Amino acid sequence: MSKITVVVVDDSALVRSMLTEIINRQPDMTCIGTAADPFVAREMIRNLNPDVITLDVEMPRMDGIDFLSKLMRLRPMPVVMVSTLTERGAEVTLKALELGAVDFVAKPKIGVADGLRQLADDITDKVRIAAKARINRLHLPAAAPVAAASPGASTARTSTATVSTATAGTTPTKPATTSPGLGRLSTEKIIFIGASTGGTEATKEVLASLPADSPGVVITQHMPPGFTRNYAARLDSLCKISVKEATDGERILPGHAYIAPGGLHLSVERSGANYIARVQDGDPVNRHKPSVEVLFKSAARVVGPNAIGIMLTGMGADGAKAMREMKDAGAYCVAQNEATCVVFGMPREAIAAGAVQEVLPLTQIAQHVLDHLRATVGQALSRV
Repeated sequence: MSKITVVVVDDSALVRSMLTEIINRQPDMTCIGTAADPFVAREMIRNLNPDVITLDVEMPRMDGIDFLSKLMRLRPMPVVMVSTLTERGAEVTLKALELGAVDFVAKPKIGVADGLRQLADDITDKVRIAAKARINRLHLPAAAPVAAASPGASTARTSTATVSTATAGTTPTKPATTSPGLGRLSTEKIIFIGASTGGTEATKEVLASLPADSPGVVITQHMPPGFTRNYAARLDSLCKISVKEATDGERILPGHAYIAPGGLHLSVERSGANYIARVQDGDPVNRHKPSVEVLFKSAARVVGPNAIGIMLTGMGADGAKAMREMKDAGAYCVAQNEATCVVFGMPREAIAAGAVQEVLPLTQIAQHVLDHLRATVGQALSRV
């Protein structure tokens, strides 16, 4: 089996050296080149044709976002972004995911060498996932027609993964809703979403399709601290429902979505007649904090048959067992299908656990959930 070939693009000599060392320690991958800026990287990609590149967000001469945008239009390929843990870094990283980057690694501003060593497993896992992704060409509304790629350029390795970039580059405005109302279903039901790699855009697809009177939505997306607030703000501008980072003790309301803060677990509890968000620190669960397992277990325990579970793209098995608990407690559960996942890990494990009633393409999930909700009109609904 051939090794995954990687080109590292970063203006820091230290980071280039560290990433090269981390990659070359793995038996299944090798760093075949490093570049200090995108102009050098462009020639290196053309000549070496790597399977994956790691790309620094902020670099001289041309920043990582401009380079990524050009790359995904002219020569689409798997990219893992290397971002800094800053407000600016978070905003740019989210833009990179929108443009088609498979995932990102957040490096600390200080203690970079030690920080990267601690992230070695995370970095190499994300490179492996990126190498399996099927990447779509980026189409920007203002872009001129693009010539065919050079004869030496190969397409990304084919697999069950897809990174959608068709709508990247647009400037969204919060849309108005035209869907039929859901009535009291919105106050009785809660939608639970779990996602990891590829989930930022998958969650956007689901939330943007929900009406303003949707039931409350509670989301665990695997993200590190410092990124979820910006992510919530971005979704809030795109969706009919309001989207925010969850805070401990707040009531879960219809027409609102709550995202687990990076580095903290999110769950749901009862307070009288209301459901509230519980945001707490704790040990990682299934290597993750926040963990989908924690959120879905609370859904099974507290919300029972009034919960709707959605498992989106992501590596690993986080949340699969708890989703089965949700189903056993009477919840209706859906998983994203293999063909539309960036990583068919978490949905596959949920399906294998017998935890889902339906497996659907990403673009059909929101409408299917709404149809299911409307079909329950007239059925007895009660808080558990």
